Amino acid sequence: MARVRPFAAVLYSHETPDVTALTAPPYDVISAEERESYLSLDPHNVVALELADGATDPTVAGNRYETARTTWDSWRAEGVLVTDQVRSFYVLEQRYELAGMPIRRKALIAEVGLEPFSAGVVLPHERTLPKALGDRYELIKATAANFSQVFGLFDDAAGETDALFARAMVGEPCLSATDPEGVRSLVWNVTDATLISCFEQVLADKRIFIADGHHRYTTALAHRDFRREQSSRAGNQNSQDGPAYDYVMMALVNMEDPDLVVLPTHRVACAPGEFDSAAFLRALETDFTVVPATDATTRTLDLADAPSFLVKVAGDERVLLARLRDDVDLESRIAAERSSAWKHLDVAVLQELILDPLLDIHPDRPETLERLSFVKDAQCALDATDERHVALILRPTRMEQLRAVAVAGETMPQKSTYFYPKLLSGLIMRSAD
Repeated sequence: MARVRPFAAVLYSHETPDVTALTAPPYDVISAEERESYLSLDPHNVVALELADGATDPTVAGNRYETARTTWDSWRAEGVLVTDQVRSFYVLEQRYELAGMPIRRKALIAEVGLEPFSAGVVLPHERTLPKALGDRYELIKATAANFSQVFGLFDDAAGETDALFARAMVGEPCLSATDPEGVRSLVWNVTDATLISCFEQVLADKRIFIADGHHRYTTALAHRDFRREQSSRAGNQNSQDGPAYDYVMMALVNMEDPDLVVLPTHRVACAPGEFDSAAFLRALETDFTVVPATDATTRTLDLADAPSFLVKVAGDERVLLARLRDDVDLESRIAAERSSAWKHLDVAVLQELILDPLLDIHPDRPETLERLSFVKDAQCALDATDERHVALILRPTRMEQLRAVAVAGETMPQKSTYFYPKLLSGLIMRSAD
């Protein structure tokens, strides 16, 4: 089902394995100030490619996409970036501690054949936003490059890939980098033909679920179609195994890996006009039992046996627990024509029973999303009610929920999952020319 193959990576030329100063977190979490900070570490930092100088309007001369292409070409010509001589797989291990426990998440970095979502081979699980799609499409169209990996999941309950990862991670890593949160990324180059073949065989019958990087995958697919049309017009014949633009670089993680951590993303929202906190809480009780939280942390939610949220409203110091009432039938209460798996997601219940009816916020009305913010830290979200109207603290989406919704051909609301840690940009890159 999935087409997975080795490739010749584009890497920073380096004298030592540590390339921390050249890497950065994903483009969409970097502020303008942070971008300048990364460039101050090294002017060749990957943000000069991911977030190049220039206007975001592709019709303006000297726009960021033209700048990125010029930089990409010149760095390769000057030897700042070099291309591996051998097509390889790359094994990535990310090391960090969570609540005092050591975590070691492993991924296989490979080229994966681009497939439309309708084919059921690569499946999304979240909605994407048009603005971000446009930006990433213009970048890949200009550079024909992947500066970071799409984060994908495959199902390996039997753990067949465990031994393969162990075989690959022998000796010292060829690359390493440490992100601003202290997560250490280590990379091993896999060139052994037998080991490569073993990885290919195990992954050949798998479906891949996109964990993070929906925008990059979707724009890579659009770029593939654009290049195919160009090639057809020119009368070019592609190689038997497909040109580079038929693939995208992905980091593939076993979704049964106990070190795969999924965290929640909390919501902070404002009403469209004047906010009446008492009226909001009364309306909330239509579908939820609302009581003071015994512990104003996510531990309270972990014990809940139904969709539940911690809620804090402006002008009220209390943190409340809102638990879906037992007499609420989600199958009929949520009018959207969706699967039962989708309707029982906490994030779907939040969207359909709280954000939409009580705060007039819904992704089908993109202008309303300006009043919605996503916050990783629960305490920061709760503190935000000093300036915003409502904070809503969520539980993590479970892996079996992600699988069920994706297999049903549906997508979850935006920011339903937060796979921690993020993948670094610039550690391994790839040309799609």
